[in-house]
Amino acid sequence: MSNNGWEPRTRLGRKVVDGDVEDMSAALNSGLPLKEPEIVDQLLPGLEDEVLDINMVQRMTDSGRRVKFRCVVAVGNRDGFVGYAEGRDDQVGGAIQKAIEIAKLNIIDVSRGCGSWECGCGQPHTVALRTTGKAGSVEVELQPAPRGLGLAGGETVRHVLELAGIDDIWTRSSGNTRTTVNFAKATFNALRKTAEARVPQETFAKREVIE
Repeated sequence: MSNNGWEPRTRLGRKVVDGDVEDMSAALNSGLPLKEPEIVDQLLPGLEDEVLDINMVQRMTDSGRRVKFRCVVAVGNRDGFVGYAEGRDDQVGGAIQKAIEIAKLNIIDVSRGCGSWECGCGQPHTVALRTTGKAGSVEVELQPAPRGLGLAGGETVRHVLELAGIDDIWTRSSGNTRTTVNFAKATFNALRKTAEARVPQETFAKREVIE
């Protein structure tokens, strides 16, 4: 059992408690499924969360109209790790908490670097490569930008990128971007592609990954 009273139920959780897995990169690269939010709490103690949207959802059932709240949340440590999720519950607080826990299970290691030919500073301040993400009718394109540009994008995109530790970026979006849930999800999906397409460290000065 860990010192915070958490008793892991999965192999990855036990490895974290035993000290065999000591950071989030190693956990994500272990090949073991991430099924316990406590793993993220243990490995990323400074994780922040941001509520991006709260909506009331009504549904007709046999017993009448039922109201639930849908909450959209992003979590991140502002240093390369970010997660996204939606949660539903009868109460706003319950929906937020569910979304945060699911977002932790969806956490990714964003491939950052200095991918802009205009910069060349070698620091991980932007995305390492150009990428796109889709959700519903919304498509978001992320492009590496030189240091000092800042986050050139809408408010929803900026919230997700800030939590991921991205300081400079060009963005382009299309579709119904007023739909916060799809706008945030499309941004996260674009970042997920950078995590899936690992970039050679010698090219983009990516943070060292422990195998």
